[in-house]
Amino acid sequence: MKISLAAILLLATSALAQNGTAKHPFTFEDMMALKRVGAPVPSPDGKWVAFDCEDVDLAANTKISHLWIVPANGRESRRLNPTSNHEERPRFSPDGKRLIWTSKATDPTQIWMCDFDANAGALVGKPHQLTSISTGADGAIWSPDGKNIVFISKVYPDANNDTENKQRDEELKKSKVKAKIFTKLFYRHWNAFTEFKRSHLFAISADADSSQPNSARDLTPGDHDVPPFNLGGQDMYAISPDGQELAYTSNIDEVEATSTNNEIFVVQMAGGVPKKISTSPGADSTPLYSPDGKYIAWRSQARAGFEADKWRLFVLDRESGKIEDLTVDIDSSVEGFAWSSDSTQIAFTAEWYGSAKIFWVCFTTQPRLRSIIGGDSSASDLVALNGKLYYSRASISAPAEICAFASDKVNIQTGQGSDAVRVTHMNDALLSNIDMQPLELFWFKVGNSQNPAGPFDPSGESVEGFLIKPPGFDPNKKYPLKFLIHGGPQGAWGNAWTYRWNAELFAANGYVVVMINFHGSTGYGQKFTDSISGDWGGKPYVDLMKGLDYVEKTFPFIDKNREAALGASYGGYMANWLLGHMNRFKCIVSHDGVFNTESAYGTSEELWFPEWEFKGPPWKNRELYRKWSPHLFADKFKTPTLVIHGQNDYRLDVSQGFDLFTTLQRLKVPSKMLYFPDEGHWVLKPQNSRLWYKTVNDWVDQWCK
Repeated sequence: MKISLAAILLLATSALAQNGTAKHPFTFEDMMALKRVGAPVPSPDGKWVAFDCEDVDLAANTKISHLWIVPANGRESRRLNPTSNHEERPRFSPDGKRLIWTSKATDPTQIWMCDFDANAGALVGKPHQLTSISTGADGAIWSPDGKNIVFISKVYPDANNDTENKQRDEELKKSKVKAKIFTKLFYRHWNAFTEFKRSHLFAISADADSSQPNSARDLTPGDHDVPPFNLGGQDMYAISPDGQELAYTSNIDEVEATSTNNEIFVVQMAGGVPKKISTSPGADSTPLYSPDGKYIAWRSQARAGFEADKWRLFVLDRESGKIEDLTVDIDSSVEGFAWSSDSTQIAFTAEWYGSAKIFWVCFTTQPRLRSIIGGDSSASDLVALNGKLYYSRASISAPAEICAFASDKVNIQTGQGSDAVRVTHMNDALLSNIDMQPLELFWFKVGNSQNPAGPFDPSGESVEGFLIKPPGFDPNKKYPLKFLIHGGPQGAWGNAWTYRWNAELFAANGYVVVMINFHGSTGYGQKFTDSISGDWGGKPYVDLMKGLDYVEKTFPFIDKNREAALGASYGGYMANWLLGHMNRFKCIVSHDGVFNTESAYGTSEELWFPEWEFKGPPWKNRELYRKWSPHLFADKFKTPTLVIHGQNDYRLDVSQGFDLFTTLQRLKVPSKMLYFPDEGHWVLKPQNSRLWYKTVNDWVDQWCK
């Protein structure tokens, strides 16, 4: 039998694809082509999982989210509502017969609804707009009795109705004068001016007529945000199982700019005076009723003014009023959590040595903490339903996909007995063609303890680092190094996905990437996290330099003559600190970093942060501010530096970047500045992101390749 040349080539290509040698290095275009899967939303009957999924159109410079659905047993996903509108946050009615979501079919966004066929897993009939409030609606949840829907809208606290809100917004938009007058703090936050509007929770009948914009009732009137600003995660409000009570998070302190003291309140859905049920001087957040209605759980911090304090899991017995901490046996912060269907257990996620694992806590028996579930990847977005736990799982080499396991079959003593099932496979095809490299971990000593370096060193003098090799790695070659420094400062690197500082993408063009979880990082116990406060340029700097010494000594394939340091936020601060304290890097990238600690205080907005980290305002503790201020060491600057900053960054004002770039230029240090007039603390727009990666990689290549 004769075989054609074309057939031989086809067979060869197929074989290469199967053994992986045909895979290509990760590219920016690959990253933009990935589907960004949202949190799981299981249907009440357990047959389906709805989710939103965001697509990036690089050419159009847009991101658009659509609604998807997949059988809960993990077969093929499909679009739920084939429309061009941006749609997100699907939520099933308690009986599973209707679905609501947030839609940008209008401007501003509103809540839409449609009937749902549970047998076919499909919408029935034509979706209709539920809300028409002029200030927009988002964050909708159903009351468990199915009668009402609660949503968020930002309103003027002294406006009497929606007509007044609409009139004031239109006047502001049409005014020829764009000047603003401030009489108190929090006039701007993160990336926008507040206009002193407030987030409030509104209730509307599930059968409401959208032609009546004033039909929604304001459940939380007053000059306070409900819920307060947050960066995503679990809802900060919930409705009791009988549909009669609302629990929510709010901060009522007089000066919000210096306070982290969020509190938990409850109020009757019919209206009335709210009652505060939390007691901690630190933050309390994300209340969630048990399915039987006997308890309310929430996350709580003990210390006022410290945003990185340990998040504990509290449970309130609604009848007795007793509050209990269920997490005294774990030295890690609770992130998201979910009640079991029988109201006897709570699953929660927490950072754990470079990953985010799932823990089970049972508060009806001893000991409380029973098991740890999960490998080295990162879990989030927990939802428990009918004996199953649904969650999102991501890693350094793959973005989030939805998973599930039968929680009622887990042995809570051991964490064994139920294997996780992948529910979605939205990115499998694309990722199968990419040469992603595994995350490798290592430990090194930073102190004098005689214990071996590793996670069980009780002295806390071991530090963990991570390494990613480039595609096509050859151990006999020398590779340049990208040394990434995380922000926070109470943050961490680990086996998790990100689109903004993607380590796989940094490694893809021929670099070894190294990341160090220095003192102050999260996931290693609260004492380790606390250690950075008041010591910004101390222990973290030592850890980074000892970590660099370790990898240079341990991994002979690293070319120590071609190394670059890159960091953002606190990582940008540390990049600036390195500039004045050593010259071992060929170049530096400083993104949104503090350059002058004193002036950064007056141009930031969340003042609790510098007042905790530097033990007060500058006029009370100027010595500490100046001790750790990079600008005072400018006479030692020599390393070529790329400066990046966004005009709308109100956490670390753009003036910090301008100050740094001006100083570098006057010192004749080789330097360049990438300025974004339309970005905040993060670079989020697709084409801006492409320019960011290109500029950063080109700069490093210029000096290291």
